[in-house]
Formats: sequence, structure tokens, C-alpha cells
Amino acid sequence: MSLLSIAKKPSDVNDQSNFVRKGPPTVKDAAPLIPAGNTPDEMTSEDEIGESLAEICDNGDAVAIYHPSKDEPIMARIDFVHPKDPEFELDLVEPEPLPAGRLKFVAWLKDARFQFELNQESYPPTKGDWHKVVVPFPEKALVMNRRSTPRFETPLGSAFMASFVLNGRSYELQLYDFSSGGIAMRAQPRETRGLLRGRKLDRVRLELGPETVIIVDIEIRMVRTFKSFLLGEQVQIGCMFINVDAETQEEIDRLLLRMKTMEENKAKS
Repeated sequence: MSLLSIAKKPSDVNDQSNFVRKGPPTVKDAAPLIPAGNTPDEMTSEDEIGESLAEICDNGDAVAIYHPSKDEPIMARIDFVHPKDPEFELDLVEPEPLPAGRLKFVAWLKDARFQFELNQESYPPTKGDWHKVVVPFPEKALVMNRRSTPRFETPLGSAFMASFVLNGRSYELQLYDFSSGGIAMRAQPRETRGLLRGRKLDRVRLELGPETVIIVDIEIRMVRTFKSFLLGEQVQIGCMFINVDAETQEEIDRLLLRMKTMEENKAKS
């Protein structure tokens, strides 16, 4: 697939409305760096990298830019991906030039972290606008699936539920599965109205079995419809945890370890 398939012209993927639709990204929206020691997949195809950047642009997802001299990432969104040349334009939240040298860029691509590096002596702004900067495609990108951590499917009728309020409407959905990085919920289509990809849900009450209840913030990363032999048409909603404190993460990991041990013991018996 050629770069011409990305867009007919820059304005086709120029999403100025992202700042209006989603607002300027903040540090809370930052995708974290892929930890050292992990084994992400490598993406080296220029076409695949361009398509991935275009998808991040179309979705209006935040881009976190990390530099060794900065305590916090620089936040931006992708303004457009060039339809012919291997380059794209960033729209920075702060009107300051990007620091010279090696930069690491991280964004969410569906349910995965998409990370790449650039190393330039300078990153000049576009036509004197310090908010805008055009940068080349990287030679390669790393893709790390957030849900590569062990996940556990929850049995039908079990006490694994998610409860929350969105725009004055109360929801109570059964969990489909969960992992240390997020959850998946399922319900009939009429029960999931208003739950769109990119929506952030605050203070979601998760019942993880008969003894564990936690409160977390989540972001919807995937919505798909499927048919269940027993339940008919269902909607699966994949979500990732955001702003999880260390204590809550430890509680989730303890529960996952306990369930893993129970499954292993059951398999041995």
C-alpha cells in the first residue's frame, strides 16, 4: 500500500478539530514509554508506519514526546500526515521549540503502544508557528500490545461487574475479561449506547469477584459487536486503566496472581 492511500491531500487528515473535539492533551493523557526489557514488535515498513500515524491523527490521540532533560513529556497531537512524502506535522500544546537531540514519541494505537525515536540537531517550527513542527517518519517503530499481560475471562453469571455513570446515565455491565492493564465489558447493544471509543469513564466501580471492589478511571479503546450462541448479539468494550495509583495496581496484580494459581491448581486436579 502506498503513501498515496493515506490521504488525497494534507487537509484530508488535518484534524484541527481534534483540539476542539478532545481538547489539548495533558500529561495525564500521555502513553508511557515501553519499559526496558520488554520485547515489542518492530515495524519497519514506511507504508505501515504512515498508516499507523494517520490512524493516530484521525482518532485525535495524544502523542507524548520524551526527552532526557524533561521531567514530564511534551504533549502534542498529529495535525496531518503527508500523503506523498514520509513526514507528518505535530501540533504542540505549548508554543515552545522541541529540544534538540534524541526524542522518544509514544502514542496509543488501538490497544497497543506505538513508540519511535528521532534524533535531529533541531526541530524547526512550521512557518514561524511554534505550535507546529514537521518531522520525518522514523526508520522503525516499536509496537507493544497493552493487553499482552495475562488476562482472565470471567464466567457467565459471575460476580465480575463494572458500574459507572456517564452523562447522568447509570451503567452496570458484566466484565468479559480483565488484566493488569485493563478490562473488557460485554452487554446487549441497547445497554451500551453512548459508550464510544475514546470516551474516558471516571470512578468506575469494579467488582472483581465476591471479595474485591476497586475504583478506577478507564478509557474506551475498542468497541466491537459479536454474536454469542447463548446471549445473541453482544457488544464488547475494551478499556485500559488510566491514572492508576500504585496501591490499586498492586491489588489488581494480587488478584490476578490468585486467579492464576487457582486455574493452575484446577488444571492439575
